[in-house]
Amino acid sequence: MNIAVVGTGYVGLVTGTCLAETGNNVICVDINQEKVKQMQAGVVPIYEPHLDALFERNIKQGRLTFTTDLASAIENASIIFLALPTPPGEDGSADLSYILGVANDLGKLIKDYKVIVDKSTVPVGTADKVRAAIAKNAKVEFDVVSNPEFLREGFAVNDFLKPDRVVIGASSDAARKTMEELYKPYVRQGNPIIFMDERSAELTKYAANAFLATKITFMNEIANLCEKVGADVDSVRIGIGSDDRIGKRFLFPGIGYGGSCFPKDVQALAKSAAEVKYDFKILDAVMEINEKQKTIIIPRIKQHFNNDLKGKKIALWGLAFKPDTDDIREAPALYLIEELTKAGASVVAYDPEGMKNVKKLLNDKISYANDEYEALDGADALLIATEWSLFRTPDFNRLGSLLKNKVIFDGRNLYGIDQMRELGFSYYSIGREDVKS
Repeated sequence: MNIAVVGTGYVGLVTGTCLAETGNNVICVDINQEKVKQMQAGVVPIYEPHLDALFERNIKQGRLTFTTDLASAIENASIIFLALPTPPGEDGSADLSYILGVANDLGKLIKDYKVIVDKSTVPVGTADKVRAAIAKNAKVEFDVVSNPEFLREGFAVNDFLKPDRVVIGASSDAARKTMEELYKPYVRQGNPIIFMDERSAELTKYAANAFLATKITFMNEIANLCEKVGADVDSVRIGIGSDDRIGKRFLFPGIGYGGSCFPKDVQALAKSAAEVKYDFKILDAVMEINEKQKTIIIPRIKQHFNNDLKGKKIALWGLAFKPDTDDIREAPALYLIEELTKAGASVVAYDPEGMKNVKKLLNDKISYANDEYEALDGADALLIATEWSLFRTPDFNRLGSLLKNKVIFDGRNLYGIDQMRELGFSYYSIGREDVKS
């Protein structure tokens, strides 16, 4: 098939590349000329494991191309994916201006039947708005489909190529047939393509992310309660995760969720509920708790240093909101940096992929190390904010010798309590007993 993907952010680039991988001819469109030039030269503008190999192969074989010209990109395309940003507005609602702007342009440009696919995460009713925006100027038949993405950063390529389900909201038989044909190569093992109406598909994405955010937040609340009553959250997690009605995933406590999806989508769903005068109390609680959770370890850091962080040097491991990505949007590390520097501490950070983006945001507000051990040199304590694999099994002898004090504040529960006690560290984690050497 000939496909156009409008928008080359995280979702658009993964979508376009993976669609090309199964033999489709894909043109990706972006208004950023410099970014398009880089991609034409084979430079992947985001970090995502395994994407670079697919990207390079499909460019080389001529199936994946890039342009700034929307008209030429859609001319021969039978399917047009809209993978455009929907940032939260001041009131929490999703900003649809990018999508509706392109939809308006498409109405003027399409000359034959097209299937226009909303791939972005959008509020209920967006397909109707896109359809109306295109119809204002269109002189040919077209269909608008909702096809929400379920891509996990760090696993996005596998998630696209081997999805556990594909959700498609479509009203016409022609659109359903086209989308089924497109996705057949990705569900050969029998995972379902689930057809529904557009509004249900739009809500499905928000409901999925809001449920997962709620599960994470619930477990963080249990962890906080564990600290109060003297229970161990790891034992509780294993105990409830073994119940197949609950499941083992998304039960690891920590310093809150971040990223481009959960915060924005929970906020947008709550706003959609408010617009129809539904008081979605659970989501309000999830958002409030998660904001507090991001900095819940700060009081314990202050307490350890007798409420005086002035002149203290804190080594920070992890800046991205999760491992295997360079995405720092709503990352807990940013909130921790704000609180630490406000209290007079200096921060030296290391992250395998996220430092470039943090430097753009914070400039010289903090310092940056070349590796995890350089960050430790002369620091008063180590603070862990992201659970990168290389942080899981460090050289503890080297770690302890580089720190001024053998103190670790672990926001991701990477190490065992007994292990830390045996090694002589003061160790503070989430939902477990403190170890004081």
